[in-house]
Amino acid sequence: MKDKMYLVSVYFDDKSNKIISDYINKIAQKTGNTFMTDNHVPPHLTIMSVEAREEDKLTEVMGKLERYLTKGQIQLVSVGVLLPYVLYVTPVLNLYLEDMIEQVHDMVKNIPEVRMSRYYQPMQWLPHITLGKKLSKEQMQEAFAVMQEQFVPMEVTVSEIGLAKTNPHQDLVRIELND
Repeated sequence: MKDKMYLVSVYFDDKSNKIISDYINKIAQKTGNTFMTDNHVPPHLTIMSVEAREEDKLTEVMGKLERYLTKGQIQLVSVGVLLPYVLYVTPVLNLYLEDMIEQVHDMVKNIPEVRMSRYYQPMQWLPHITLGKKLSKEQMQEAFAVMQEQFVPMEVTVSEIGLAKTNPHQDLVRIELND
């Protein structure tokens, strides 16, 4: 049996989701690149990427996380690129986010046969919310122009955590966080 890729991500309150979705839609309209909308990728911030054989062990850990994690605020402050194909908005890495990734990391690392991506390790990750993916050079420039006109720094509330499969995006578990 082959290992599959899974993402542990956080999701936002309705108001923030609407604003971030609007950015994604405007970039898709302006660039013609509809990867994000075609694949129904919701606004999210991935805090861990893992390869695992047994999905049920990951979903079990997600259930346990519900007891430890709470809603919190993060500040979205900048637009950036992962060259050559990704445009994103990035939050300040605050204590709330760092504490969350450490708690998730501590619970997942004990699952046998799970490999965690080195790009999502505590104190070694670039938090980002993807707005456009698989952008050509020209589409990247158009997408960046959209964000120059539209983006305003904002505070968002992290309200859910979830586990999803990739390619195409498929939510397996979404948990509302406690206040």
